Amino acid sequence: MQAHATTRGTAGVTRRGFLLGAGGIGAGLALAGCAPLGGSSSRPETITFYVSKPEVIGYFDDVIAKFHESQSKIRVVRDSTSNMSANFVRNRPPDLGCLNYNYAMVSFVEHGALTDLSDTRERDTINPDLWPLMQQTADYPGRTSVLPYSVTAASVIYDKALFAQQGLEVPTTWSAFTDVCERLVRAGITPMYGTYKDNWTIAQGMFDYSVGGMLDVPATFAALDREGTSVGKGSAVSFERDFAAPVGRMVELLQWHQAGAASRGYGDGNLAFAQGKAAMYLQGPWALGEIAKTNPDMDLGTFPFPATDDPADNKVRVNVDLGLWIPEASRKQEAAREFLSFLMSPAVSDQYNADNNGFGVRKDSPPVSNPALRGMQDSYDRAAFSLGASQLIPAEIPVANYLQSIAFGGAPEPQLRTLDGDWARLALRSAA
Repeated sequence: MQAHATTRGTAGVTRRGFLLGAGGIGAGLALAGCAPLGGSSSRPETITFYVSKPEVIGYFDDVIAKFHESQSKIRVVRDSTSNMSANFVRNRPPDLGCLNYNYAMVSFVEHGALTDLSDTRERDTINPDLWPLMQQTADYPGRTSVLPYSVTAASVIYDKALFAQQGLEVPTTWSAFTDVCERLVRAGITPMYGTYKDNWTIAQGMFDYSVGGMLDVPATFAALDREGTSVGKGSAVSFERDFAAPVGRMVELLQWHQAGAASRGYGDGNLAFAQGKAAMYLQGPWALGEIAKTNPDMDLGTFPFPATDDPADNKVRVNVDLGLWIPEASRKQEAAREFLSFLMSPAVSDQYNADNNGFGVRKDSPPVSNPALRGMQDSYDRAAFSLGASQLIPAEIPVANYLQSIAFGGAPEPQLRTLDGDWARLALRSAA
């Protein structure tokens, strides 16, 4: 789920250039062009559709089959194995891509390697609250390079039956949350199940939830970008100072996890939670299907993590799960646009979100279909959401490892100080 602008100075931490060199992109763009739909023969135009998310390949294969049934002039070949970066450099990118909108896309967007989709009718249907999320990740001035296809929202998953048995209400403030945890402890129930062995679960959960509820995430990361090589002691913004309170909140949460959380991983957590071994689970909707494999009748709900005592601060963590884009180097852009329109049609995209616990991206998208996720619907509708802070830190910085050290009992200050140093060094390297 990357607050920066393409026009900022070179002192800032740039997220461009990690995947592609400008020379490679330039070579690719020099040969760009569009062939007439169907070419000069009557044979169907064949386009390549790149899908990065392995768990939805079957869904898109079915969609491709339906597209073929609906018309005869375009054939779609699905690709999920190629090296996308290498194919761009070799001037053989896919004609249409459908990827998680994260760091993997930054270089392509910021080097202008993707076509402008602002003139498509699908662009006008998008919920305007989503464009800031797209721009935080990557932006190219004057273009709509990527159309969001699905948004994933994550918050606190809770056992509704257990809450009801204990007479607990969903907390909307930090004080109420701590009270719920203490009441559960007194009842002999583990408040939350922790999976510290898999460090990404700490970053995506406790860290992102706390930061999202206590900081203005876009403004904070924009300031970090501006500071660039100066981030550290004495800078206008720093991890050590500005993230101290959210990380302190994360540390407070550790006391309400089960004993032995350091040796438990994601799979352990899904199984244990399904077995009723905790009342809450700080995980995303991807865990729901895994929990259901053990306990399909479990009555689950979700609520935004209340990091402060002001309910107005409550947010859910989101990421643009999938985005659609067409490369400049594609010679079959017209055909790719036609298949993009088919993918974005309500009948196709709404079914995708219903099947994969996603939130729709259109202004008129229906509510989320999974009852367990409806506790986040109001937040999503009001744009009370933020991108996960852990996803806004460049992949070269091992933030999840630092957070795991804190979860294992280490002091937060040295880890946050290290983050400052990493950020400044990466900014210096990027500016060189």
